Amino acid sequence: MMLYWIVIAILGVIHLHAVLLLAPFDVPIFLTIGLVLAIVFFIHKKIILTKLAIGSHWHVLLFFIQVLIISLYFFKAPLSVYFMPFTLFIILEIVRFQFSKQVDMLTRDIETFASEREQMNETFRVVRAERHDFLKHISALHYMLENSNETEAKSYLDHLVDGYEETNLSIKGERGTVAAILQHMYKRAKDLGIEIVYDLDVPLSSLSLSDQELTSLLGNLLANSIESCEEWQSHRKRQPLITVHFYKRSGLFILVCKNNSLPIPSEVLDHLFVKYGKTTKTGKHEGLGTKIIDDIVKSHDGLLDFVHKNEQFLIKIKIPAIN
Repeated sequence: MMLYWIVIAILGVIHLHAVLLLAPFDVPIFLTIGLVLAIVFFIHKKIILTKLAIGSHWHVLLFFIQVLIISLYFFKAPLSVYFMPFTLFIILEIVRFQFSKQVDMLTRDIETFASEREQMNETFRVVRAERHDFLKHISALHYMLENSNETEAKSYLDHLVDGYEETNLSIKGERGTVAAILQHMYKRAKDLGIEIVYDLDVPLSSLSLSDQELTSLLGNLLANSIESCEEWQSHRKRQPLITVHFYKRSGLFILVCKNNSLPIPSEVLDHLFVKYGKTTKTGKHEGLGTKIIDDIVKSHDGLLDFVHKNEQFLIKIKIPAIN
């Protein structure tokens, strides 16, 4: 990506300096360079451009076209014509950006779909395995009770219920995609030693969101919580907790997610659900999840509020209950 911005800066200097030849006075080249660098830096900060996803052959073609456009400056023509190459340069880069953005979005959708399918298959496999072994467990319990091994039977049953609880919490009353994401995140949290509690008065599938929106909302919400808890656990050496509450009150569906979190700088909190690129996590994170959550909530006339206090991060989402 850095190479892209360097090339854009070089092309920008060439085009802008050619256009500034129209000025009634000479403009030093260093002023042109400074102006272009300032513009490129501003665009770089304003535009979320993690990668140009259109493929190297398209980039080579567009670069070749840009070189051809620059060659127009070597032909004798009225200075006023120099605006045309400069305009073409800007249009080509807008096309490159928009095309890359669309390709990147499609790629992300395909990856999300593949992940959802894998999660649904895993949930289905777990349910099938539990159903397949159910009669075996009943037979084992029956044998223990027949032989008056009540203590052993109780211990066996407690262990069995704990295993079934994980699946039951995720699938009861939920659509397949929602059950899959809940099951996947529950297992992911448990594998990391994070306690996670689903307290759902009504199924999350009751929300008037499409499968894609609901999966994206829950996936980003829970993934952010798990990653935040993982960092907190690494620093505090204690077991973190995630709680998810979902209920209906006065014509509103209310989703509350609470998790442990390390201190978050004020400049991040102020723009957390407002801009792309803002994240509570350290390391290489794009900061896309929080803005995606906010966009989905707002698209359904919902409200999002969050509080960070005493190393606890709480998000409350309210969405109108529309049949």
